[in-house]
Amino acid sequence: MIPVQLTIRDISSSPVLEKHIQKKIEKLEQYHQHISNCHVVVELSQKHKHQGKLFGVHIKLHVPGKELVVDDKQNEDIYIAVRNSFVALKRKLNDYAERRRGDVKHHAPLNLLKEINSNDE
Repeated sequence: MIPVQLTIRDISSSPVLEKHIQKKIEKLEQYHQHISNCHVVVELSQKHKHQGKLFGVHIKLHVPGKELVVDDKQNEDIYIAVRNSFVALKRKLNDYAERRRGDVKHHAPLNLLKEINSNDE
């Protein structure tokens, strides 16, 4: 179980929202088993003249040797903002896990690509 710190600012907290976020965090263990803790902040961003109320979600996730941060996801629907934040975090966590395992794709050196292309002509 991942230790979670959930902070909700400028909006009323609801058990449904908290449970929704907790489920999203639990799913992260599928991507990496050594998550040490997670801090999620859900807040009402500054009121925008043209867009109305925007909810912002900021997440800090600690894994061995790294802190993964997602802090730029906003939406008028709080659940969409949460979803988009966790999708971005899953992507970062998956990339981190692949790098740790050494699964990163290596591109051929540019001079080798030029040589291959010149031989094709």
